[in-house]
Amino acid sequence: MLSLLHTPLTPLNRFSFSPKTLKSPKPQFSKTPVQSLLQWNRKPQLAGETPRVVVITSGKGGVGKTTTTANVGLSLARFGFSVVAIDADVGLRNLDLLLGLENRVNYTVVEVLNGDCRLDQALVRDKRWSNFELLCISKPRSKLPLGFGGKALVWVVDALKTREEGSPDFILIDCPAGIDAGFITAITPANEAVLVTTPDITSLRDADRVIGLLECDGIRDIKMMVNRVRTDMIRGEDMMSVLDIQEMLGLALLGVIPEDTEVIRSTNRGFPLVLNQPPTLAGLAFEQAAWRLVEQDSMKAVMVEEEPKKRGFFSFFGG
Repeated sequence: MLSLLHTPLTPLNRFSFSPKTLKSPKPQFSKTPVQSLLQWNRKPQLAGETPRVVVITSGKGGVGKTTTTANVGLSLARFGFSVVAIDADVGLRNLDLLLGLENRVNYTVVEVLNGDCRLDQALVRDKRWSNFELLCISKPRSKLPLGFGGKALVWVVDALKTREEGSPDFILIDCPAGIDAGFITAITPANEAVLVTTPDITSLRDADRVIGLLECDGIRDIKMMVNRVRTDMIRGEDMMSVLDIQEMLGLALLGVIPEDTEVIRSTNRGFPLVLNQPPTLAGLAFEQAAWRLVEQDSMKAVMVEEEPKKRGFFSFFGG
């Protein structure tokens, strides 16, 4: 399947084939099932009013919020949309590391609020995709002003909406772990949420708690990303299936990200998965999730067939 993907990349179109080609009597990819087609030969249609302010949260730490923000944000930029990613994690800022922009963050929102710089000076533009910008709340080990909270972040988002060079199409907010003041601050300006979870009971319990807090804050458009999925463990009944997770949380499914060792390599290099050539399965899954986010679409979870249990010698005697 990966041989179909070795085509030149453009910001608006990653794949050069279309499902329409399968209508001919002799399709070009006759051995490829229709279900394996990963993308359409068109730009995704932006749904909803812009800018769309999306908070990416989970409750539990270490499930992949920052990785999701980096890869989904750059995928949106590759589709041709303007994106501003806000790292709302004050004490443990990591989004700049995943994007490879840590050496270019000179000003933050704190300097903007103090009048030390302008908002456009605090925005860090990615050299690879000029329509992607990063904005950090503060520098590591720095103290926030006592008055900083949800209202201050709402002011920042409103300033981005009314800036002279134009409002971005998407404002992604990377939410810190936990449900304390940092969480409340991050979700305040958002009107959509992407809930990242993994197939373990601790992450699911925290995710269920976060869903209630988001709904109490008035955020009804909540979609779910299931990260670090291993089909071999699901077949062996050692991991919950995506279908079970969706039934437990009752959320629309935005994407399923398989376990991929390339995530660690891309993190250490500051090079998101969606930019890899050739693309990895996890990178393609992030790109598909970004596509669904643009069109406010969702996917269906499928049942993973269980492997038949091995029968030993004593099974003949009912053991």
